[in-house]
Amino acid sequence: MYILGISCYYHDAAAVLLNDGVLVAAAEEERFSRIKHDFGFPRNAIHFCLEHAGIQGQDLDYVVFFEKPFRKLDRILMTTLQTYPQSWKVFRESMITWMVDKLWVATTLQSELGVSKDKILFSEHHLSHAASAYLCSPFQEAAILTVDGVGEWVTGTYGVGRGNEIKLSKQMEFPHSLGLLYSAFTAFLGFEVNEGEYKVMGMASYGEPRYVDKVWKLVQRNQDGSFALNMNYFSFHHSTDKTFNNRFVDLFGPPRGEKVLFFTEKTGFPKYFGEPPANRKELSRKNEHYADIAASIQRVTEELLLGMANHLHQQTGLKNLCLAGGVALNSVANTRILNETPFERLYVQPAAGDGGGALGAALWVYNTLLGKPRTFRMEHAYWGRSNSDSEIGDFLRQNNIPHQRFEDEDHLLDAVVNRLINAKVVGWSQDRFEWGPRALGSRSILADPRNPEMKDIVNAKIKFREPYRPFAPSVLAEYAETYFELPNAAEHFPARYMLYVVPVRENQKATLPAITHVDGTGRLQTVFRSRSPRYYKLIERFGQATGVPVLLNTSFNLKGEPIVNTPANAFHTFSKSEMDALVLEHFVIDKA
Repeated sequence: MYILGISCYYHDAAAVLLNDGVLVAAAEEERFSRIKHDFGFPRNAIHFCLEHAGIQGQDLDYVVFFEKPFRKLDRILMTTLQTYPQSWKVFRESMITWMVDKLWVATTLQSELGVSKDKILFSEHHLSHAASAYLCSPFQEAAILTVDGVGEWVTGTYGVGRGNEIKLSKQMEFPHSLGLLYSAFTAFLGFEVNEGEYKVMGMASYGEPRYVDKVWKLVQRNQDGSFALNMNYFSFHHSTDKTFNNRFVDLFGPPRGEKVLFFTEKTGFPKYFGEPPANRKELSRKNEHYADIAASIQRVTEELLLGMANHLHQQTGLKNLCLAGGVALNSVANTRILNETPFERLYVQPAAGDGGGALGAALWVYNTLLGKPRTFRMEHAYWGRSNSDSEIGDFLRQNNIPHQRFEDEDHLLDAVVNRLINAKVVGWSQDRFEWGPRALGSRSILADPRNPEMKDIVNAKIKFREPYRPFAPSVLAEYAETYFELPNAAEHFPARYMLYVVPVRENQKATLPAITHVDGTGRLQTVFRSRSPRYYKLIERFGQATGVPVLLNTSFNLKGEPIVNTPANAFHTFSKSEMDALVLEHFVIDKA
């Protein structure tokens, strides 16, 4: 039985394919369209899933959409009517987009896939989130917490999963949203909403939560962990382009400009910024103010999530917790939930945001709606497209690109390790690309974590990004506890997907300066031989050569672009940066 799950029309459009309840393929549309956070109909991702399985649309038993469009339209109409005339632009733009495509999902699916209307089903947004975490988790019983910006009306849910059933018992509704609260600060701090939230998390480490009391003026917490926003400070419910209003600015000061360089006394003034300005200290103090605001919203977000999780545990008494929704990608908060609540084990699947709703919708149909036993557990994130040696070879020859081909994998790994040890930055593309926003060793940029200059080198020459952004360490699972404070590290599924931020051990910080963040932490990825064999062997070989089985790992993309997919994407990124070497499966290309 083939079930296709689809999410689109808000952000991070995606498609997944199940065969008898087991995931076959999953991909977000941006990897193919090259439009970051592409929200359009995921035509390319669907084609990939079907092609990977060797089937056509007519072979599908069901197609399921991750939410209910008419219910979402109801929320938009009700909100715009309640806030009219301020909301007239929202109403106008919503009607244009909804009347063109968003209301006609079933018709689009029929025409695109050639399936009959009775094969098309619709889930609910937060039910899809809940299913995306619980139904592919290792748990037969778990509490479920979903938190995001907004679905149809819902912004967060409490629930329980048992066997193949999910019951959502409580919900929070728009406009009271933790995701939208965090996004308002994302915009205030000069970043793009639905893109820059993780930048706020990184910036927070350079500040102190001095403005927590002010942030609490925006939100009232209830005894059951739920909350209500003070809407006098926000405009996201009636504006197409502003998330906060003048009262918000009166409280926190002028917003940070989008193109303002960020540096503080903690970051220093990076060489790649050029010559320091004459008023460097004054600018540094301004940036510290914004870092303090980032630290404050991060702290309040963590406290709200802890309140929800603790109440959910009180209500359920369960030891396992599944998290989903875009807020579940806040890896700092996840670690606090693990350490500061009675829950003993957490599960977050790698595409916790809206893209993952496609997976949840498909699993919900198979396991819950049809009542089929659960047969799938997500233990890795490698569900995307791969590139064959013949495809890579043809690309290199047709474009006259000098290269080496290594028939022997050990010789290939030795060559890569040699480059890493000699301070080279390596683009690494192998096997199927990752599901979700993290590069986990299939489409990664790699470097030596022991080199204290490597963080600035990769930021300046490769990623062209802000100096406060940390790089992740990929560590062999059995050595994770040697370097990081995470007991029983190999048992924690979120650590496989860079969804925990944990302290680097005090005696290892000098060993791993390039991946140790300013607050002494690292967003680690545990790597398993059985799940990523070649990446594991590379780190193992690096460890044999250096005594440190850890690599610096960041996503294989330039600033503002999606992670690479094809050999052409990878070579483009390699060419446009100062990366030293590129590895495409068994091929190695060096900069001339």
